[in-house]
Amino acid sequence: MKTRAVLLLLIVSLLALAPALAQDDSVTLTVITHDSFAASEDVLAAFEEDTGITVRILRSGDAGTMVNQAVLSRENPLGDVLYGVDNTFLTRALDADLFIPYESPLLENVPEEFILDPEHRVTPVDYGDVCLNYDAAYFEENDLPLPESLADLTDPIYDGLLVVENPATSSPGLAFLLVTVDQFGADEDEEDGYTYLDFWADLVENDVLVADDWSDAYFGQFSGSGGDGTRPLVVSYASSPPAEVYFAEEEPEAAPTGSITAPGTCFRQIEFVGILNGTEHLEAAQQFVDFMLSVEFQEDMPLQMFVFPVNPEAELPEVFATYAAIPEEPVTMDIAEIDAHREEWIQAWTETVLR
Repeated sequence: MKTRAVLLLLIVSLLALAPALAQDDSVTLTVITHDSFAASEDVLAAFEEDTGITVRILRSGDAGTMVNQAVLSRENPLGDVLYGVDNTFLTRALDADLFIPYESPLLENVPEEFILDPEHRVTPVDYGDVCLNYDAAYFEENDLPLPESLADLTDPIYDGLLVVENPATSSPGLAFLLVTVDQFGADEDEEDGYTYLDFWADLVENDVLVADDWSDAYFGQFSGSGGDGTRPLVVSYASSPPAEVYFAEEEPEAAPTGSITAPGTCFRQIEFVGILNGTEHLEAAQQFVDFMLSVEFQEDMPLQMFVFPVNPEAELPEVFATYAAIPEEPVTMDIAEIDAHREEWIQAWTETVLR
């Protein structure tokens, strides 16, 4: 009788502990990302149901701001995974030792051109091209020709029409700065003596507007985004026009915005995901990296974040394939060269443009 009582007490105790034990076994994975991150609820829900992992999204501003914050908090990271660091800021994150190496088995499907870190501290997820975007109606109504090169932007006919992003805080802003370095050079001993800083000084004379981030530039200052902006030229993405079509209340006959994709005017941007050093949920983080390379997530991205998937098995939605442009000759730059000169170029840009 005494034994039965002890067993009964033990069973009751275990039942009381069961909820707590189940709660301890569950994992909440915090994914730090930029403000532009988006994914379909059903796609994320399917991942959570399949794995038992709860995903918490922590948005942290533009990609540049996000990386800066992650570097400052690396001793006590705010999450487990960081998504959205791109090739313009990649070496800053790698030099700060932010990530744990992980080679996803799904990388076998990804073209080598996107795998920039042989140690696999980061995994490529998507790519896109930072280009000049224009408000089609403005140029038509004002009978104004589109600029066909970066040099055209210094023409007085474009005075007060362009908004760009600050390269110190914005990844598309830095990408555009790199395009100008590539096109005009940084060495004063160039053949014609005209450098990227001379180009930016001319843009200042032409009343260029500098926004802190892409959201303010595109939605706050650009006239083609449907807001109160007044500037018909903006540094954005070649995949922005399909977004304007997709989100329109009524499907327009043509995209209200367009991208200028002339040679030497766009920068090929690749975005990565990495597992943060200090995570207590390594296995769950690895599962999330695999998930981001899966066909399900890769096919969801184009109409969520308006980027191209790196997994060639993912099919593009019709509206995205129809209206997104892929430049034939985008600017690319080795991440080692970016790392060697990024701070120098940004500092010189700041002194030329903002002071």
